[in-house]
Amino acid sequence: MPASVLNTLQLHRTVRLGEPMIKTQDLRKIFKIGKKQKETLVAVDGLNLQIAEGEVFGFLGPNGAGKTTTVRMLTSLIRLSSGSAEINGLKVGVDDTEIRRNVGILTESPGLYERLTAEQNLRIFAELYGIPEPEKAINKYLSMLDLWDRRMDAAGTYSKGMRQKLAVARAILHEPKVLFLDEPTTGLDPEAAKTVRDFIDELKHQGRTIFMCTHNLDEAERHCDRVGIFKQRLLALDKPSALREQLFGRKVVFHLANATSEMCAAVQALPEVKTLEKIENKLLLSLDEPEKMNPVITRVLVDEGADILFIGEIKQSLERVYLEMIRSEESSQTKKINQSVERNRA
Repeated sequence: MPASVLNTLQLHRTVRLGEPMIKTQDLRKIFKIGKKQKETLVAVDGLNLQIAEGEVFGFLGPNGAGKTTTVRMLTSLIRLSSGSAEINGLKVGVDDTEIRRNVGILTESPGLYERLTAEQNLRIFAELYGIPEPEKAINKYLSMLDLWDRRMDAAGTYSKGMRQKLAVARAILHEPKVLFLDEPTTGLDPEAAKTVRDFIDELKHQGRTIFMCTHNLDEAERHCDRVGIFKQRLLALDKPSALREQLFGRKVVFHLANATSEMCAAVQALPEVKTLEKIENKLLLSLDEPEKMNPVITRVLVDEGADILFIGEIKQSLERVYLEMIRSEESSQTKKINQSVERNRA
């Protein structure tokens, strides 16, 4: 991928929701590694984010990219190495106790008390958070997440899907404005995954701010207002539809009964048509504004005697955008390593 495209994809675009609820500036985390801890590993490198109140933000990246480390910093579970972060106006590293009281966290490994019932698990956290009407909150979320009939059973007897739903209930029990979800549906059966997805939709409609780490790109596309593609640093940040357009452009296919070279020439003469490819009786066009140009192209083709069967737009998946970005980053890093090796040899 050309460097200019990568730079374009890193531009931050504003989603018109509420005021910033999560803010980071040059956020970094460096771990000391090795037996004598003299070596360092950069897990998060200069992360700049602004996530609006009421926004559902998808944080996408491969295993080991630094996603969980980022969440742990933002929730005051580990210290920042440098930079700054704020959650609802509270400063990470300064207001840590208040931050932990005011966010909800769903980790990939829920860590429930397996010998206790679902109700008892939630009651412990209701007391820790000082919830004024604990029974009301506990009953509400056990019912919403389809756990009511098993509320008196030990959490250790639950399936993985039920444990995950109980962990979601625990994360939202104190009604936090900001919710961090780490792989919320990983390993769940379809029914449990649907319950969790529907619950995320409900939280979104309530106007909560959700920071969601996920490998499930269909899930990210369904829920998220914006997504960030991340591997130690932020590679891209925008709405899923905008990322697709920036990386691949917009392509429209005109299916014709009888495509001819004259028809191709007439369409290609239009200055708004960036590229044209003829595949049998299909014309594949690259356009900036299909909504504006499709009627114009239709008239041109009809004037040339074309029978138009139908018109469709090719939409690239978020998965392809993600894979292109990650492969480009890996290629860039490999090139830098090879250049460094060559310099050392010289």
